[in-house]
Amino acid sequence: MAESMMSKAATMEIPINSNGDSRNLAEEDSLEQDLQQVMVSGPNLNETSIVSGGYGGTTEGIIPTSSIKGSNMHHTSSNSSMTAEEATRGVAVEKFDIMKKWGLNTYKCTKQMISERFGRGSRTVDLELEAQIEVLRETKRKYESVLNLARALTNHFYSMVQTQQALGDTFADLSQKSPELRDEFGYNAETQKLLCKNGETLLGAINFFVSSINTLVNKTMEDTLTTIKMYENARLEFDAYRADLEELNLGPRDAVTMARIEAAQQQYQIHKDKYERLRNDVTIKLKFLEENKVKVMHKQLLLFHNAISAYFAGNQQQLEQTLKQFNIKLKPPGADKPSWLEEQ
Repeated sequence: MAESMMSKAATMEIPINSNGDSRNLAEEDSLEQDLQQVMVSGPNLNETSIVSGGYGGTTEGIIPTSSIKGSNMHHTSSNSSMTAEEATRGVAVEKFDIMKKWGLNTYKCTKQMISERFGRGSRTVDLELEAQIEVLRETKRKYESVLNLARALTNHFYSMVQTQQALGDTFADLSQKSPELRDEFGYNAETQKLLCKNGETLLGAINFFVSSINTLVNKTMEDTLTTIKMYENARLEFDAYRADLEELNLGPRDAVTMARIEAAQQQYQIHKDKYERLRNDVTIKLKFLEENKVKVMHKQLLLFHNAISAYFAGNQQQLEQTLKQFNIKLKPPGADKPSWLEEQ
């Protein structure tokens, strides 16, 4: 009971008033300093006893260091637990703030989107840029159609070349086993083998064409369209915060509203800068994409035309020269022929 009263007295705060005694306060400060000095610079806590007195208390007691050691371990464990709890609480608060900002931003953007669809809200429009974006999307759809047709052509033509090769092998076998038709089977076997060789050369040109169009459509154009999507999202956010600021400016001008207007003005400026930056990025990427598209398609269309013309004209020399012109290398005759999908 005495220990409980002593502990309670040690943790109480005594306010200073007209009845307070400054000498008692000085003695208590001195006692605390002595206690800290003993705990820090003492030779060995196991051999030391600490005299403890409460604030304003009249009793003094000698406390064994073994009980102090257990108390220190308890406080250390408690402090570690409190530190971990504070860290966990800090992470939770940070996540909550992130979710709160995300929810508020989503609400504003959804509200702006619905207003635009129902014709009640205004939106920022760059007519020239919007027209260029629409042209790009239409061009991508048409190039995807060319790519699909070229792949279908590659599949069908590859099947035909395989059939010609099998037919030539059959003719050659029959030429050996049918003496009376040896020459006739031999002529046809040579013809099919020549067509098969030219067909493999043409397949190399078509595969190169397909690979280049695939890179243009699914990498170069898609990269630009990804930037365009980011730009369109930034435009929606900008209009949402612009509408929010305009609505606040129409309200009363009390202290609370002015603080909200100032915060809305800051958010408006942030999203305006983001919108303008992405608009510039889209403009630059559209320009470079158009230049790159013209260069790539000029080369690929010339290759496709020359290779197809030389093959169906039976001009093997011109067909091989076309592949050399575009630095297209074919696999050696003994190598396994991969599918066109593996060559992409």
